[in-house]
Amino acid sequence: MENLLNIILFLPLLATLLMFGKIIDNNSAKYYAITITLIELILCLLLWYLFDENNPNFQFITMISLMQGINYHIGIDGISLFLIILSAFIILLCVIFLDNVANIKNFLITLLLLESIMIGVFISLDMILFYIFWEVSLVPMLYIIGAWGGENRIYASIKFFLYTFSASVIMLFGILYFAYLYYISTGIWSFNILDWYMLQINFDIQKLLFIAFFIGIAVKIPIFPLHTWLPYAHGQAPTIGSVILAAILLKMGTYAFIRFSLPLFPDASIAFITPIAILCVIMVIYTAMIAFAQKDIKQVIAYSSISHMGIIVLGIFSLNIEGISGSIFFMISHGIISGALFMMVGVIYDRTHTKMINHYGGIAKVMPRYTLIFGILLMGSIGLPLTIGFVGEFLCLLGFFSVNKIITILAGSGIIFGAIYMLNLFRNVFLGNLKEHNLNLTDINKREAISILPLILIIIWLGIYPKIILDKVNLSVNNLVVFMYEKSILNESKNFLSKVNEEVR
Repeated sequence: MENLLNIILFLPLLATLLMFGKIIDNNSAKYYAITITLIELILCLLLWYLFDENNPNFQFITMISLMQGINYHIGIDGISLFLIILSAFIILLCVIFLDNVANIKNFLITLLLLESIMIGVFISLDMILFYIFWEVSLVPMLYIIGAWGGENRIYASIKFFLYTFSASVIMLFGILYFAYLYYISTGIWSFNILDWYMLQINFDIQKLLFIAFFIGIAVKIPIFPLHTWLPYAHGQAPTIGSVILAAILLKMGTYAFIRFSLPLFPDASIAFITPIAILCVIMVIYTAMIAFAQKDIKQVIAYSSISHMGIIVLGIFSLNIEGISGSIFFMISHGIISGALFMMVGVIYDRTHTKMINHYGGIAKVMPRYTLIFGILLMGSIGLPLTIGFVGEFLCLLGFFSVNKIITILAGSGIIFGAIYMLNLFRNVFLGNLKEHNLNLTDINKREAISILPLILIIIWLGIYPKIILDKVNLSVNNLVVFMYEKSILNESKNFLSKVNEEVR
């Protein structure tokens, strides 16, 4: 099984080649895509089964030299494993959910290409390879929004592309300069991140490079005030576009913080904790208030995603095992919950062709099963105990509590704000008097239930038993924290890391 990771990476990509011909037409394209994505998910689950949870290092490594200093170098650890599984799982459900779409064959080709690209981001161990996947991921999403989006789809897709591409170019300069520093130190050109981890960098240079990486990553997450592209993208994207954007693409940014910023720039990461934490608090509170004021169901969920991403970033920069492990778990839980919520909006939009909250009211009377499912998702979104949303959020806040108690309390208020705007949404859409034009609404159908119910089961299962994921994540995270301590060149940074992790324990 040494090539299992290569098969997982290239299977969706190769599967699209058959779809370009006439062998597979529009009628059979969906069944073909379901088969491919189901096989992909099974392979990812096999990867999970074969993964050695007692080994904190990278596993399933493949390295092939492409040119001087640049390699096809892939591998996974406990940090990336479940993000790969999440990608495969969400894409499969998206394919099942997809229906009544113009040019469905082209849509499915785009989804399969995007699946390979997203997995490539999470398994790349060469910075140039990572950057290629990171940038190319913009193209399928740009196409999805631009071709199948709403009335203002062109504006939304261009804004999405310009924001993310421009910021990524700044990160590219940081990547190239880091490679130059490695060459100056060793006389060898290398973009291998395992080589880069070993390089000691002056603190002032660390700060400059951290900022370059931060800008590229912050827009992708997105971090306040670089978040303004996301509501437009969600608002104009088709349902499946919003699901993938919220569930997976945003996680590429938080993953990059853990994979690159923390181990490459440990001292700079510590130096920038306070300003980043302040931005996170603003993300949590400010976007929660904006979510409460929205009149569009999709916009409420879009702004809630930004608020939750603030908690994830806060957990990452706690720089301790609980916080970072919690942030990884929260990435998974947010991906599942937000993906399901956007699907639920798609369900009701397909029936009414509007996302405006004031169009609804009292629909629990005609859509009881839909209401029950939405209620469970709502509980997961606000972090109710025994749901998947509670575990990651609690661990993120617990991790940062040992760093700064005041900031943690402020960020924790996001749980209250989240409950306010989500319960307000539920009241306005599902309760009250049923409007006449909603009398003929049909409840959730079989196809929609097959797409969403697996997410409901996972929300409850992992909320009750998160250990199955955390056991595999913790060892790799512990390895990362220990590595940051050993690599740090400043005594005050070492003291900080030691003190924080001691307080958490």
